[in-house]
Amino acid sequence: MVAENLAGKRIIVTGANSGIGFEAAKDFGNGGAEVILAVRNEQKGKQAKEAILKINPQASVEVMILDLADLASIREFAKNFITRYQALDILVNNAGVMVPPYQQTKDGFEMQFGSNHLGHFALTGLLLPLLKKTEGSRVISLSSIAHRGGSISFDNLDGAKGYKPMAFYRQSKLATLLFAKELDNRLKQHGITTISLACHPGISTTNLFKLGKRDAPEFMKKLATLFFQPADRGALPTIYAASEKGLTGGEYIGPNGRGNIKGLPALETPAKEVYTIDTMKKLWVVSEKLTGVTYDFS
Repeated sequence: MVAENLAGKRIIVTGANSGIGFEAAKDFGNGGAEVILAVRNEQKGKQAKEAILKINPQASVEVMILDLADLASIREFAKNFITRYQALDILVNNAGVMVPPYQQTKDGFEMQFGSNHLGHFALTGLLLPLLKKTEGSRVISLSSIAHRGGSISFDNLDGAKGYKPMAFYRQSKLATLLFAKELDNRLKQHGITTISLACHPGISTTNLFKLGKRDAPEFMKKLATLFFQPADRGALPTIYAASEKGLTGGEYIGPNGRGNIKGLPALETPAKEVYTIDTMKKLWVVSEKLTGVTYDFS
């Protein structure tokens, strides 16, 4: 699939050196967009750029360093980007950490909540000045079906009172979904044309079956390919969110297959209790306080 309507657009994709982020960035580049690979590891970013250019030598691809587990790195990235560019059409908040042993970011946040949610919250807020002045701009945030059954433990966001990897992953992806919706609400309230969307890849074999820091056995990987989808298919909801003309903001997009595990991208409705106004507003206030990033909607 090659994304339509994106020729000449400038797109940031976080975590674009591998998996779904790489597949989306490759597609954007093939569609004529100018793609910025926002990656933590410069060498891997350059390898991803070379891989995209090998497929399409005419693609416009740049690499910029961004560590979402470090607020200083996020601020430096945003500063450099705003200095270098005058517009930003699409920000894809894709990068993610999944069920690691307990770790903290450089600023003392639990790694999954800190990277998956707070890092992207800060990045989006710092880039909002460019997004606001770019007609038709979009923010796309990657959630997960793992948000189902998740909850925001405001009294234990740092994991000091106990840490369970999957529970904190669910929390981070629920936070991402709530952020995307609340951001869109606030943009509309202030008459800003930028829209915010959420999407998820279903279950992709790129992020499955890590046993601690080790890869799973090959038989598990082969079994996974029977039931789940590869990265290029998992990237379809992201591509749809970036390129579909009819989207107006606030939508949640995922695969249309059974259980939303795999399939073609389609609009998806989260359970009614997911978008709780009080929780969304509280999460926003807490996120601004923790990151020190306040959104300017004026």
